Amino acid sequence: MIRRVSVENVLGKVSATGVLPVIKIEKLEDARPLALAFLVAGIGAMEVTFRNDVAADAVKAIKDAYPEMVVGAGTILSPNLARQAMGAGADFLVSPGYNPVTVSYCLEHGITIVPGCSTPTELETAVSAGLQTVKFFPAELGGGVVALKLLSGPFPNLQFIPTGGINYSNLRSYLSNGFVAACGGSFMAKATLIREGQWDKITENSRKALQISLGFELAHVGINHNDRSEALTNAAAMDRVFPLGVKVGSEKSSFLGTAVEFMHLPSYDSNGHIGFWTNSCERSRAYFEKQGLAIREDSIVRDEKGRMKYFYLADKIGGFELHVVRK
Repeated sequence: MIRRVSVENVLGKVSATGVLPVIKIEKLEDARPLALAFLVAGIGAMEVTFRNDVAADAVKAIKDAYPEMVVGAGTILSPNLARQAMGAGADFLVSPGYNPVTVSYCLEHGITIVPGCSTPTELETAVSAGLQTVKFFPAELGGGVVALKLLSGPFPNLQFIPTGGINYSNLRSYLSNGFVAACGGSFMAKATLIREGQWDKITENSRKALQISLGFELAHVGINHNDRSEALTNAAAMDRVFPLGVKVGSEKSSFLGTAVEFMHLPSYDSNGHIGFWTNSCERSRAYFEKQGLAIREDSIVRDEKGRMKYFYLADKIGGFELHVVRK
């Protein structure tokens, strides 16, 4: 029986980490330790390519051992392979190109599929079919981030999963764009590492990729004040020491350069806040929740597309609020 899982739930979990390991599993006994290596690193989704006879059994082994892992089946070239993959327990399917027969079959049967698209014609076909997420393949050979930015212009509601040529050096450049749901690749778990059973190294590599995906960097420090006058007085005093220029705000705060925010009123009964940049507030929220950290729901601010611009964590450290801001 084919299991049907909502598109939003499946692809939401894929985008929650921003990185999607794309793996060819040669030996069935490697499936479970490989999946565990990703889970330990905080990556909850992976794609198993259907390029050999082991793939279906590997998907089943992973789902039986770790049902929380979202498993995609890649290189799905026909409805027959789609049936085989879903029967093994795959949560979603990925194809290298846009095959109308395979896509139609999946949509008719409520199966989440992410077809490969690299031209405006293919993207228009995908949108007409009702798809909201597609694979951009081969990403680097297809023009990389520059091409993807141009392609996303006419299709503002499409999300992309670039795959092909992705590595640590270019991962950040892709994931800093809001139209990129996640990046796929084998760079976290090269074939040699899998063959040698270097699971700890794969976990280490995956953690590195996850941190690049999140993109945490110090943004600014916020200092609370009782009123606007006090805030501007202190901003001017600090500008005399560090002449970065004061940008006077009309409402909640003013800035010294981009480094220090002078709050016109106290916020959240704290000393102030420390702001951190992130590539994605949504990915950051998922990451924090996995660590058991809550966010202040009343602090969330969204843009016109509904994407989070920033939020505050619920807990303080050293009397300071923690402010997470999208780059």
